[in-house]
Amino acid sequence: MKYPHLLLAILVTAIWGVNFSVIKLGLHSIDPFTLAAFRFTLCALPALLFIKKPDVPWRYLIGYGLVFGIGLWGMVNLGIKTGLSAGIASLVLQFSAFFTLLLGSLVFGERLSRYQIVGFAIACAGILSIVFVTDGSVTLSGMLLVIAGALAWSFANIIIKKAGTKQVFAFLVWSSAFSPLPLFGLDWLVNGSNGYTEMFSHMDNRALLSILFQVYPNTLFGYWVWNSLMKQYPVSTVAPLSLLVPVFGILGSMMIFGEHISPPKILALLLIITGLAVGLYGQRLRRLIARQ
Repeated sequence: MKYPHLLLAILVTAIWGVNFSVIKLGLHSIDPFTLAAFRFTLCALPALLFIKKPDVPWRYLIGYGLVFGIGLWGMVNLGIKTGLSAGIASLVLQFSAFFTLLLGSLVFGERLSRYQIVGFAIACAGILSIVFVTDGSVTLSGMLLVIAGALAWSFANIIIKKAGTKQVFAFLVWSSAFSPLPLFGLDWLVNGSNGYTEMFSHMDNRALLSILFQVYPNTLFGYWVWNSLMKQYPVSTVAPLSLLVPVFGILGSMMIFGEHISPPKILALLLIITGLAVGLYGQRLRRLIARQ
C-alpha cells in the first residue's frame, strides 16, 4: 500500500475509534435504532438529490444499505446501549478483520501468507483476552451484539468488493437510503411510539453532535476512503488496518468517559498492535533483515 493511502487509512481508523465514544454520547438521549436511522437519513439526504446513481445493480445498493445500516451499526449501537463500554466495543468489532479475510479467501480466492495467519492469530488472542476484563465495562449481550455487527461488516466489505464500482461516494450515499426505514421500523417494534416521543423531548446538543459526527467525518468521509482502498487493494491488505480502531477507541473512551485501562486491556492492545505489525510488515521486515 502506498504511504499516502496508508496515512489516510490510519486517519480513518482514528475517526472510527473515537466514533464509539461519540455514539455513546448520543445514546444518552436517543434509542440505538433511531440514532442509526438519523445517521443514515442524513448520509442519503440531501446528497441523493445531487449525486447520480452509481452504475451497479440495485441488489448491491440494497444489500449494502441493509447489512451496513442494520447489521453493523444497529447492532453496535444496541451493544453499547446494553452496557458494553465504547473502548471494548471498538475492540470486539475488530473480529470483522478475521471474518473479512475468511470470506475474501472463499469468495475471491485471495491466499493468506503465513505472516498474515500468524499476525491474525496474535491479534485474535488480544481480542479474546478481554474476557478477563472484570471492571464492569463488559456485558455478554453487548459482546454478542457487536460480534454480530463484526460479521455484518465483513459481508459489507465483500459486497463493495463484488460491486466493483468506481463511484464509491455515490455508492455510499445511495446505499444509505435503504437503511433508515427498516431502522425506524425496528425501533417501533421494540419501543412503540414512545421511542419517537422521547427522541424529540430528550434531543440535546450531545445527541446532535453525535449524529453530525457519525454522518460526515465518520461515514461519508471515512467509508468513502475505506471503500476506495478496498476497491484498489486486496481485502487481505486493507482489512487488517481496522485493528488500529480499538487503539483510538480506547484512547477516546479514556478522554471522554474516563474509562479505566486495566492490565487485560493493555495486554489486548499490545497483542493487537503486534499482530498488525506481523501481518502487514512481517514479510518486508524479513526481506530487509536478509539483505542486511
